[in-house]
Amino acid sequence: MRTRTYRLPGLTLTDVVLDAPLDGEDPSAGSIEVFARVVTGEGGEGRPYLVFLQGGPGHEAPRPSLTGTPPWLERALQDYQVVMLDQRGTGRSTPVSSRVVRSEGSVSGEVSGALAGASPAEQADYLTHFRADEIVNDCELVREALGVERWTVLGQSFGGFTTLHYLSTRPGSLAGAIITGGLSAARRPVDDIYARTWQMMIDASEAYYRWFPDDRDRVRDLSARCSAGEISLPNGDTVSAERFRTIGHRLGASGGAEAIHFLLELDHRSSAFSHDLAALLPFVGRNPIYSVLHESSYADGVATRWSAERTMPDRVRDDVTLLAGEHLHRSLFHEDTELAPFADAADLLAEHEWNQLYFPERLAEADVPVAASIYARDVYVPLDLSLETAALLPDCRTWITSEYEHNGLRADPAVLDHLIDLLHRRRWR
Repeated sequence: MRTRTYRLPGLTLTDVVLDAPLDGEDPSAGSIEVFARVVTGEGGEGRPYLVFLQGGPGHEAPRPSLTGTPPWLERALQDYQVVMLDQRGTGRSTPVSSRVVRSEGSVSGEVSGALAGASPAEQADYLTHFRADEIVNDCELVREALGVERWTVLGQSFGGFTTLHYLSTRPGSLAGAIITGGLSAARRPVDDIYARTWQMMIDASEAYYRWFPDDRDRVRDLSARCSAGEISLPNGDTVSAERFRTIGHRLGASGGAEAIHFLLELDHRSSAFSHDLAALLPFVGRNPIYSVLHESSYADGVATRWSAERTMPDRVRDDVTLLAGEHLHRSLFHEDTELAPFADAADLLAEHEWNQLYFPERLAEADVPVAASIYARDVYVPLDLSLETAALLPDCRTWITSEYEHNGLRADPAVLDHLIDLLHRRRWR
């Protein structure tokens, strides 16, 4: 373990870098670097640890600052020292990126250089080691390196999915778990999940047009322009109508409807429109794991076979004004310059038979208190499936609310405050 400690007013930051096996079951497969940052508040050196698992997959942990970023951190530091893990492949952990794939030299960590010039099959095999199971293995390495017997985990969205795997496989390492918008379906077919989220996006789209009725014609016009090759991003990539549709993923976050509306107000020929559109698209090259492995997050022992594309309802296919959420389409990997190096590997991963992540019988035996927010209108994680999973856990204290969207943790520090109280039974009934 390599560490470095520095201080900001009111905060102590300790950077931790570890070597971790690429494959937790085969140490001979090589190693990668895993980075974590321990954030300690004023006088908080003796507080227990909370490890934050962010949404994604494929996004690094937030960077703490004195300006209140992330907004929930100040509340967390009242009770905990917070471990910000850059999940493997992101941030300062050994990166996965188009630059690595195209590079001819080593980048960071022993294995990443092996991606340079790798065949699609080699890329796909490498990327199978970046799911929740290996992230939990990395968590355990960090926990042991810090000398912590048990800690609490805070899982947002995909981080909640990862937390469910943690509860399935290493409950003895957990003093508690807080899950925000991340109670994923357990042992449900991936097609069932995407079919539900498509219907939820139909409902969200119709609700959007009740707010902004004139925008329906604007979306129809822009979709036609996309099909004609008239809409492009700042890097020159043209945007297909199917890709343009994915701006709807912002309808799952507070403020998202307004962001879409303000984009549609702009002249499509302007630089402002091009840049703002790029900022609203969910699947982009900055964090390719998010695109390449997104469907695998729901693959609980199955292959996905481009599930989101296959389950798209005819009603959506026939109406370009019905927006999409986190619904990948296969052609994305041929449209986006930075994702193109992963196109063949993505096809192979779509056919990959993924290992099981969630074990209902083990979840039922996990003697760990869990506090979970379930957002009633969550377009990413269906309410009914979250409740099914909550029922598997012996001590899951759920808070069902329509006050917040999927980004409730980031939107309001009161969300974490409520869940910490719930975890400690101060508001438990």
